[in-house]
Amino acid sequence: MSLYSVFTAFFLLTVDTSDTVSLQVDVRLLIKRAQTGDREAVGALYQAYSQSIYRYVIARVRSAEDAEDITSEVFISMVKGLASYQITEAPFAAWLYRIAASRVADHYRARQRQPISELTESLPDDLTLPEDQMLQKQSFDRLRAALGQLSEEHQTILILRFVDRKSHEEVAAILGKSMTAVKSAQHRALEHLTSILGGESKSRHYLRGIHE
Repeated sequence: MSLYSVFTAFFLLTVDTSDTVSLQVDVRLLIKRAQTGDREAVGALYQAYSQSIYRYVIARVRSAEDAEDITSEVFISMVKGLASYQITEAPFAAWLYRIAASRVADHYRARQRQPISELTESLPDDLTLPEDQMLQKQSFDRLRAALGQLSEEHQTILILRFVDRKSHEEVAAILGKSMTAVKSAQHRALEHLTSILGGESKSRHYLRGIHE
């Protein structure tokens, strides 16, 4: 399977927009209500952002189970931190993505401390998969590992742009940067990712096309 196919499949198959909730209410009002203990407001915030946070996490960890657990931890942290959250010009999502990035980092630190025997038991058995599925999984793992070698900011930009399908303007607002800065960082991230994956010509051609 070419790097072109791997990259395309990864960024298409990790996206499930079938139950994405569009937030049609005043986010600031929801936050203020949630800060007073309004459970419906807390639920509305979860409904609005949980899929985006899950997509961000699943692009960075190996299993859906881990992604679900980490996503739950993000929203538990959200509830705990709402009382001290200060509404600013930055999108509420920016705070959630920072929490998610921290939880992903905690996840990998915990794995480094996990005994080898436990790690072995938790890893999927590739030998039980058909050959084509095993090769596809290995390719996905390779791409995820390559993403993990990028800086935190570059990972976030690529995931927000190509997994969560956010516009340059939306990414800029979340990161508190200009659109020009985001486009420049995205270009560098894609070039770095290409070099890590081997710099094959098809991959370079594809990446040039998607980062316009």
